[in-house]
Amino acid sequence: MDLKKKDKLKKKIFIKTFGCQMNEYDSNRILDITKKINYFPTTKISEADCYIINTCHIREKATEKVFHDVGRIKKEYRNKKKPILIITGCVAQAEGDLILKKDRYVDAVIGPQSYQSINKVIKDIENKKKQYDVTNFDTVKKFDELNSTSNNNSKVSSFLTIQEGCDKFCKFCVVPYTRGPEYSRCFEEILDEADKLINNGSREITLLGQNVNAYFSKNKRLSDIIYALEKKKDLKRIRYYTSHPKDMTNDLLEVHKDCFKLMPLLHLPVQSGSDKILKTMNRKHNIKEYLKIINSLKEKNPKIEFASDFIIAYPGEKKEDFNKTCKLMETVRFINSYSFIFSPRPGTPASDMKMVDEKLAKERLTIFQNIAEKIKLDYKKKLLNKIVKVLFENKMTKEKEKYKYFGRDEYQNPVIVYSKKNIIGQEKRVLIKKFSQHTIYGELINTDNFLAA
Repeated sequence: MDLKKKDKLKKKIFIKTFGCQMNEYDSNRILDITKKINYFPTTKISEADCYIINTCHIREKATEKVFHDVGRIKKEYRNKKKPILIITGCVAQAEGDLILKKDRYVDAVIGPQSYQSINKVIKDIENKKKQYDVTNFDTVKKFDELNSTSNNNSKVSSFLTIQEGCDKFCKFCVVPYTRGPEYSRCFEEILDEADKLINNGSREITLLGQNVNAYFSKNKRLSDIIYALEKKKDLKRIRYYTSHPKDMTNDLLEVHKDCFKLMPLLHLPVQSGSDKILKTMNRKHNIKEYLKIINSLKEKNPKIEFASDFIIAYPGEKKEDFNKTCKLMETVRFINSYSFIFSPRPGTPASDMKMVDEKLAKERLTIFQNIAEKIKLDYKKKLLNKIVKVLFENKMTKEKEKYKYFGRDEYQNPVIVYSKKNIIGQEKRVLIKKFSQHTIYGELINTDNFLAA
């Protein structure tokens, strides 16, 4: 077949991704899979032959946002050929029937454990077949397909899913219903994919899972994966996300002492500072146990810092419960925190519970976030005139930002520096000079001869 004819057969696929890092990983792998049927990624919505919305069901009004996006796509393609429109992810899993019934413009819904079916679905839609609802749980088949499809991600910092699903059944959470029960990938398959990412240019790998530290496959745990990655010569950094306090086992605590490539920032969601509320949530840990983990990790690695998630105004939260949450924030001094007013997810036990008054909930969120912001500001002030290690991920693209490079320090703080040399993929020492709300600015030190700080 001549090249011109082959190019005509190529089609364009555009993916809009919402939500967590796992969704970003899934979107990248969908792009890898669809290349097998001659679909190639585009950044231009107007030229897409297939448009995918990869959804997240964690936040409020997730389904409404899907229909809003579908409306925007209809307008975009009003005078053009309609693209194949597929809704994927957790909203597709939870409310696929509703989506297909409400809007015939949507060609298919595919749940997060059924991506291995996407090529067949696309080809069937091309052949003018019916709408498709592919929301069965088949994690094994999904990863069999992914293992046979090369991961072509060439980013400096890459995600690698090692575990999916959750068996904890926190009363506010949809994950067990949208991602299914806990499933851990084969240890050897994970390392093979890591090798491909490293060969493609990745210098940092973040291991992902809804309950990443629940990973267990053939007597291998998360700690075994980290120890194995520590030995990879060209890999500079390792992270893992997101963890459950109940699964912070002793072997995993030890890794934070032993592995120098494991970054000293742990995201460990606590959700509330009140034991009463934690019990109501079915979180399976209490604050004493949580603080024991924090203190143990500090003993093993004095450099470690923490990030966490908080649900404010959970049903049944009284003033004393809220005050305990504020106290926990001030005790641990999380350098990053993600806090939201409780939002009931349809189908979860908490969705039937009595809500805290909306005005009071907003007042509490403001108080909590003010405390969190002050702690973060104090932390950033301490960074001024200090030298940190930064792994540079890309060059800024705007003309006025010529010679500026973006990277992250060991604690995932975004850092921007000026350099006339290409430093993408390199870890450099940076002197911190100033900061804004979201970004830190610094100057390179010993640009030519990197020495560990």
